[in-house]
Amino acid sequence: MIMRCDIITLFPDMVLPVLGQSMLKRAREKGLLEVIVYDLRDYTRDRHRVVDDTPYGGGAGMVIKAEPVLCAIDALRGESGEGGHASLRILIPSPQGRPFTHQLAEELQRDPRRLVFICGHYEGFDERVPLGLNAEEVSIGDYVLTNGELPALVMLDAAVRLIPGVLGDPDSAQQDSFVDATLDCPHYTRPPEVRGMVVPDVLLSGNHEAIRRWRRKEALRSTSVKRPELLQDRLLSEEDRRLLEEIVHEKTNRPSVLCVEEE
Repeated sequence: MIMRCDIITLFPDMVLPVLGQSMLKRAREKGLLEVIVYDLRDYTRDRHRVVDDTPYGGGAGMVIKAEPVLCAIDALRGESGEGGHASLRILIPSPQGRPFTHQLAEELQRDPRRLVFICGHYEGFDERVPLGLNAEEVSIGDYVLTNGELPALVMLDAAVRLIPGVLGDPDSAQQDSFVDATLDCPHYTRPPEVRGMVVPDVLLSGNHEAIRRWRRKEALRSTSVKRPELLQDRLLSEEDRRLLEEIVHEKTNRPSVLCVEEE
């Protein structure tokens, strides 16, 4: 299944270079991803191509007008020959939206509908845009950016790399952080020693089962230290429970360093 996506933006030149790099470029070249970028100003009706205006009620900043955005979506529906709201899945990057997660990336990758990212700017959109389009607002974090292009590209990249055939190694996506609600394990490559820091012996042993167990244990260790909330109220496998018990035992039985004053 080809993943189809449209990006509506005030800054096409900000989006296009990213689509021509790395995994996004590879997915497009393989015919696994189709992305069309639209300039929102092309859907204005005045000669100055104005897309924003001052907010009703006063206040700082400018607001993107509803009409150009609604016209852009009408045009997309007409060009695709697909009628009705069900043919498009419309997403608006917004700090007010649903948090973006690995699970949502998987959901987007599997969705047969055409994904449409509408990228905002200034103080955001006239509220009649999300209301009129029944759009989903999605947030990549609790902070504010100057525009929606970067979040749209983040979401697209996270979803596209999950398409079978995009990554060189089909197992890579399944070993990433957050796939099973844990962080990734540490990774090492040649040489075996760098400035006194050495690769763990188990990774050089050739014992595949020992390596698999070490990686799982270190993933759990990293998660318990850096993101312990990911392990809360989670149904753990018997192996994960044993590994976590080992981690706790190692921590509580770590020898302490005593400072002894010389007489």
